[in-house]
Amino acid sequence: MTLYDKDGQPVAYVEADGNIFSFSGEPVAYLDGDCVWAYSGKHLGWFNAGLVRDHSGDTAFFTENAVGGPPKPLKALKSLKGLKGLKPLKALKELKPLRAMNSIGWSEFSGEAFFHQ
Repeated sequence: MTLYDKDGQPVAYVEADGNIFSFSGEPVAYLDGDCVWAYSGKHLGWFNAGLVRDHSGDTAFFTENAVGGPPKPLKALKSLKGLKGLKPLKALKELKPLRAMNSIGWSEFSGEAFFHQ
């Protein structure tokens, strides 16, 4: 599953086991239930209905099957996937924040910055 940013650029992909890699092969985060977590244990956002939302409820990424959210741009061609790096150990998770109301806006973190908050 590919994650596209607000400009329709493919930024990362999600593997069947929930691990998220950038197209350069860097392991950047993982899904656990409906949450997106950094390997450091930081809660990054939520995944629901094909959308990744930040802590403000804004959309950071969309997938091919996304429902709702802001108007989606045309999708750019996917890059070739780089050689995958080793996944770091998962740290203890911080407490996740209360979930904000979903908005129809784009996150200021739409793109690789989302994974490096």
